[in-house]
Amino acid sequence: MIAYENLHELNKPFVERFKQEFDAFLDSGWYILGKSVSRFEEEYAAWNGSAYCVGLANGLDALTLALKAYDLEPGSEVIVPSNTYIATILSILNNGLVPVLVEPDIRTYNIDPQLIKKAITPRTKAIMVVHLYGKCCEMEAITAISKQHDLILIEDCAQAHGAALNGRKTGTFGHFGAFSFYPTKNLGALGDAGAVTTNNAELAGVMRQLRNYGSSVKYHNERIGTNSRLDELQAAFLSIKLKAIDAINDHKRELAALYLQGLNDHVIKPVVQEGYHDVYHIFNIRHDRRDELKAHLLQKGIGTEIHYPVAPHQQQALSKALIDQEFPISAEIHRTTLSLPCSYWHTPGQVEKVIDAVNAFG
Repeated sequence: MIAYENLHELNKPFVERFKQEFDAFLDSGWYILGKSVSRFEEEYAAWNGSAYCVGLANGLDALTLALKAYDLEPGSEVIVPSNTYIATILSILNNGLVPVLVEPDIRTYNIDPQLIKKAITPRTKAIMVVHLYGKCCEMEAITAISKQHDLILIEDCAQAHGAALNGRKTGTFGHFGAFSFYPTKNLGALGDAGAVTTNNAELAGVMRQLRNYGSSVKYHNERIGTNSRLDELQAAFLSIKLKAIDAINDHKRELAALYLQGLNDHVIKPVVQEGYHDVYHIFNIRHDRRDELKAHLLQKGIGTEIHYPVAPHQQQALSKALIDQEFPISAEIHRTTLSLPCSYWHTPGQVEKVIDAVNAFG
């Protein structure tokens, strides 16, 4: 069986160093916002090319607090892609704001800059882009739009650790970059973890307050905050894996290159564009008979996933927020997309078997 993902195998190369860090963590007697968090924040900011990194409890909090930092008027509009994972939209709703869904480019699955322009109204206050599947959005065009209209720009980088456009990494274009370190991410913790990056010292300070009950001095609270602190132990684990993130991304890119070369044209493959450094958190293909293909691969002993089977506007939880709205491009992507095995622990030989099985499908 070629599993879609196996976190035990994925983390095997790091286990001994994890154990050493765990022992050091126990011996330290300091378990919240200690040296490990500070170290990881400095290391991740440097690797990402950002001035500041603030560790948080998870990726959803990173998105939610990035918006909360601006204290926007309730009912303000935030432009967001119509085919994102629901967390992006939840961060908008949880701030009392209005998500304005914009369709993606069918080639890249990322938000279409031309449609962003058409969606801007007097109530638009922010654009929240999502670098889906590990491919950077058209950030040069989107940054220009945000500046022209004086809009906050937040990047959802949950799937894009190390993805870049013309040498510039995701999380450095906007006012905030929001990252998830969920265990399956290219840079994954051993539990929930997240962070924001920013080049603005004031925004970094606000975020440090918001994550810690609105406080920068113990028992003195300047803001209405929350409890969303990156766990000291997870930060230690992340520092270990950060040293390998470039190798992880390179390995996934090598597997993706095999898929791109070997898969027949009866499936729609990810687009490759000059200037884009894609990190393939997810290697997705599209097929009109997606469910049949998924069943065929399972019969061959190959696990796959669907990211994601239900479009946001079709989710029951969002039915009141997105009343009678239709997004045909998003619906088509969600109907046809299929994610193939492409993890750090997968081998080229396994990928070749997946390619043969996909090509054998009628």
